[in-house]
Order: sequence, then structure tokens, then C-alpha cells
Amino acid sequence: MKKEEIKKAIGEGRTFLGIELGSTRIKGVLIGEDFAPIASGDHTWENKLVDGIWTYSLEEVGEGLRDCYKNLADNVRQEYGEELTDIGCIGIRAMMHGYMPFDEKGNILVPFRTWRNTITGQAADELTELFGFNIPQRWSIAHLYQAVLNKEPHVKDIRYLTTLEGYVHWMLTGKKILGIGDCAGMFPIDGNTKQYNAGMTEKFDKLMASKGIDLKLEDIMPKILLAGEEAGCLTEEGARFLDPSGRLKAGIKLCPPEGDAGTGMVATDSVAARTCNVSAGTSCFAMVVLEKDLKKLHREIDMVTTPDGLPVAMVHCNNCTSDLNAWINLFEENLKLFGLNVDKNDIYEKLYTLALKGDKDCGGLMSFPYFSGEHVTHLDEGRPMFLRKPDAKFNLANFMRTHLISSLGVLKLGMEILSKEENVKVDSVMGHGGLFKTKGVGQSILAAITESPVTCMETAGEGGAWGAALLAAFAATGKGMTLPEFLDKKVFAEARGTTLKPDEADIKGVEGFMELYRDWIVAEEAAVQADRR
Repeated sequence: MKKEEIKKAIGEGRTFLGIELGSTRIKGVLIGEDFAPIASGDHTWENKLVDGIWTYSLEEVGEGLRDCYKNLADNVRQEYGEELTDIGCIGIRAMMHGYMPFDEKGNILVPFRTWRNTITGQAADELTELFGFNIPQRWSIAHLYQAVLNKEPHVKDIRYLTTLEGYVHWMLTGKKILGIGDCAGMFPIDGNTKQYNAGMTEKFDKLMASKGIDLKLEDIMPKILLAGEEAGCLTEEGARFLDPSGRLKAGIKLCPPEGDAGTGMVATDSVAARTCNVSAGTSCFAMVVLEKDLKKLHREIDMVTTPDGLPVAMVHCNNCTSDLNAWINLFEENLKLFGLNVDKNDIYEKLYTLALKGDKDCGGLMSFPYFSGEHVTHLDEGRPMFLRKPDAKFNLANFMRTHLISSLGVLKLGMEILSKEENVKVDSVMGHGGLFKTKGVGQSILAAITESPVTCMETAGEGGAWGAALLAAFAATGKGMTLPEFLDKKVFAEARGTTLKPDEADIKGVEGFMELYRDWIVAEEAAVQADRR
């Protein structure tokens, strides 16, 4: 869109706003009718460890949202000379899972417990056994049941339980609702009814009764909505909550709020069956959209849904590029020792590209980039390690290739569970995140890991706020279309990107590397045990 067209669209409210509350930044992205970003604003924040709990205060949530929105409105004014008063639709995206219980007056009963807290091990194990369905520690239901096991007095007063995006949507609209993808990170979803699993709900209610807790899930959980469904409008109070200046009008529609997983799928056009998107940065995860539910329980695999309710198998890995980045910092330090100030982006590009010249199986070198534990490999703690055989081909190309492949090693193990034990088929993989910044390198490694073509689109860097804005646009303009149709035909029809097919030699090299990885994981386990003594 040309600048004059954008100005007119802003003045007439033909724009869509996505706001994401990420772990270190709150970001807002305003898009036009061509779905391209036209303005943005952000606010930096950080979670705090308070009394052993990772949390953000509700005051920080409100202040951060308002500052983010103010910066976005300022950007609109500076770029286009227009005041942002009306918007076609707004979408909220935030970190999934966690625990936000409220009483009947709307007061939060305990500080927000984010997904980062791993304090629900007993509850997660007991619920997994009760349901025959994997319940990860970060899920809301695990937090609730752990509070019951801990005999926390606030449980009896809970009248509403939601997530961060659910809370923000509630403040803006007064509606206690949530998108199905985010609900699937609170409690298991029935793929047929697109509602909370009735059998598991009944089991949980009976479990609560056996503990003397008079609480039923259907009374306290958010109402489930699918992408595109009516999700309320901005109230006068909600408009002032977001924009105290009074310029933003009430009555603006909102789409169902979604989590980071759902908006990530939308932002990478990976919501149809047999598609997959892999986000690889500090941590990494693969979201594989399934044709049907998995045949059996796998503690290594999380089950969630797309924003329109298709089942999704999630391979979540706590560690990815942190150790790789630490080595890059070491190389930068070495260069400075010799008086060379080289741009860090150049260091990344040259070293990553060099990895393509290494031996396909890395020549007997091995790395475990575990800053923290990994549930796929059943380790609750980690110690970053680099190892090599005495006769290894120890050169820089092999060294870099080792760290690149090992950064996706846990992901490989999780994907093997899906492909070998569940016969899950994937037609395409979308890669996004810092690992793919150097053209063709991380992409070729991931293609070998997944044994599937990997595409990296120019729009993949837009992130979750853009994904939330697309869901808002779908709610406003996608009538008569499914979400996959809307993304394929309207948003990504002319999207540019590159696709790499897996190389057979790379696949065999990764297989050889992973044989050593599986054999030597005992060294990682031993390091953790030794360090605990």
C-alpha cells in the first residue's frame, strides 16, 4: 500500500492490530488490508523471581500494554500524520500456560505463575496417569492441582482461571473467553467436540471432590472459541485500559485471544494438516499439525491445537542456540585479543557457512548444549558439554557443524517419535528464528533433521504480534473461508521465500551423528549427577 492509501485506511479504521506479550517484550503491530505491517510499538519488560516464583505483576502488565500502545500510536502519528482512533479488529497474543486464578470480585489470588515455573512435577505426573494424556508441568491444570496438593488456601476461592492473554482480553472486553489453541495449553481438548475433554473433566472434578474441594472445571475455565468467531468488543473501560488518552474508540471488535504457539503457526502459514513450523532460537519447538490424534501417550510430546481446532503435536526443547552463541562470543573475544573488531553478524555468517564444508557426521565431535534439562531426554538439569573422540577430525568446520546439529538434537529425537512410532507424515516445514538468519545453513541442517523440505519466508521474522494481527484480520474479513484458505489465498499467496530439499548425504550424516549423541548422552547425565554432589 502507498502512504496515502495507508493514511486513508488508518482514518477509516481499516487496519488490524496484534499485540503480543512475550517474555522480554510487549510488541504491537498494526497492519493494513494487504496484511503488511504499517506501524509498530513496543515495551521492554522482564519476569522476576519472587519467593521462588517466576512472575509479572498485573501492574506491569497494564503499564506495559499502555506504553506499547502509546509508542505504536506515536509511530502512526509520526509516519502518517493521523491519530489512531479506530481499528478494524484487535488480536491479543501472549505466553501460553501458567496460572492466573481470580476470585468472585476479579482479584488475583496469587501472583501470576508463568510457564517458566517447573514446580508442578507431582501434579503433572498424577494427572498424566489419571487421564492417560500427557500433562506438562507448565499447563494451567497442573498448576491448579499442585496448589491443591500443596493445600494452598486460595483454591477454595477460585471463580475464574485463565492465562495471560485471557486476562488481557477480559480487561479489554469483559469477556471470559479464550482461543482453542490457548485453551489446549490449559486442559486437554476433545478433537471432535472442540471443547474441553468431557471424560477428563469428569475425572478431575471427582479428584477434586476426593480432596474436599468443591470446584468444577466448567465453572471456572474460559469459554472456548475458534479462530474467526465473535469474541467481544472493546468496552469504554477497556479502551481506557489500553489508551488512557481517550483517543481510542470503544466498540472495536476483538478476535479470540491466542497463545504464542497458535500465532506462530499463523505467522508461518502452518495451520493445515501435514504442515510443520520450527522455531529455533534460545529454545526451539516444532508444531506438527496432525491428520488425526496420536495412537498413544508420549511424555515427550505435548498435544495442543491450531487456532481453528486441528490437533497439533508439539516437540518442545528448552535448549537450542545459547551454547552456540556462547562459542561465537568466545571467537569474537579471540579476534579482539588481536585488535580485530569484526561485526558479530559477519562472524556468525562466516562460521555458519563454514559448517557446510564439514564432515556430514561431524567427524567424531559431539556437543550437548544443555543449559537446562530436557524432558525429551529425561533430564531435569543440564550442563553444556563439548566432547570428541581421540581420533576425531577436529577442525573449525566440523566444530561449527557439530554445534549446529546438536542445537537441534533434542528436536530430532522428538520428531523421530512422531515419524517412527506414530507414522506422522509431514509435507512441508517452515523454519523461523535466529538459527535461520544465515541463508541456507540452519535451513539445510533442519531439512536433514526432519527429512522434509524446509522453507524460510521473508515474513517469518514478523513474529507473534503479526500472527495476532492476521487472526484479527481473519475475524474481520475471512467470512466464508477456513483459516488455511484465508492464509494461503489472501495472506501468503505472493509471499517470497526459499525452499531447500533435504540432501541424502546430509540425512545420513545426521543419522551417524545422532547414533553417537544417543550413546554419549550418559556423559551429560553423569555431569549433572557429579555436579550435584
